[in-house]
Amino acid sequence: MKDQDHTKLPTGRDIPFLFLGVIGIGSSGPIIAKSTMPIPTLIFWRNLVGALVMLPFALARGEWKTATQRNAIRWSVLAGVLLATHFICFFWAMKLTSVATGTALTATQPIFAALFIKLTGGHIPNKSIGGMVIAFFSVVLITGVDLNLSVRAFQGDMLAVFGGAVGAAYMMIGARVQREISTSTFTTICFATCAVLIFPVAILSNSALTGFSTAEWILLAGLILGAQFLGHTLFNFTLKRVSPAVVSLVVFFEVPVSAILAYIWLGQQPPSGTIPGIIGLLFGCTLFVLRSNKSSSVNEIK
Repeated sequence: MKDQDHTKLPTGRDIPFLFLGVIGIGSSGPIIAKSTMPIPTLIFWRNLVGALVMLPFALARGEWKTATQRNAIRWSVLAGVLLATHFICFFWAMKLTSVATGTALTATQPIFAALFIKLTGGHIPNKSIGGMVIAFFSVVLITGVDLNLSVRAFQGDMLAVFGGAVGAAYMMIGARVQREISTSTFTTICFATCAVLIFPVAILSNSALTGFSTAEWILLAGLILGAQFLGHTLFNFTLKRVSPAVVSLVVFFEVPVSAILAYIWLGQQPPSGTIPGIIGLLFGCTLFVLRSNKSSSVNEIK
């Protein structure tokens, strides 16, 4: 993907796919905060059901016959490990800090993607530095607000930031491997790996996997339909044609979606200092991505 224009906006069917993806993934924060299911339970069922639904499509393609496809499958397993880590960080952050703040900090993943580009020898234009500085100080502002409120919220902030870092790595691998295998194969392996890794966590933490009320199962179904299928699956599908940098940019819009849903549904009113921080974060990250030179290589994974 060295020759891909990483600032080119999506076209055609990718536009409604990304729009639906933002709505889907934006609903995850409020649902997680509302649910009383243990975090490992939510992650396990979300990914197990996602893998089982995609499995027939993956089997029909039979994309494991060539050495290149098998190598892509190995990378997909690694993506599943990163996705499991991302989910754990994000889900726990939703329990420790506000939905708006936790979602905003997790959405710093394009900044980490840019750092990964730099570390792998990619080019980061000087014009992007302004956006990075704005985004960095916006993160400090948001984190500082929560730190003044409680240590618990600050811990949630740190989990959210780390979740953004591993989320960036997951998205970069997804864009790379889908040059060799289909979205259905990638998501099946990725979601299944995530579920397998989370299962022992659920057992060791004594997290119940069954026995919940109907309302809790409805919340889980909403999480699977919204965040898993409309969110992650559609985002992965667009990565076949749209740069990971642009997809990451679009993911920013989950922040206001989550904040609005959390305000309406949960009555979460962010502190006054959080709002300008979120606005600055969105502006800084957007400026950073849009100023990126198209020669920046997001996928230098070999």
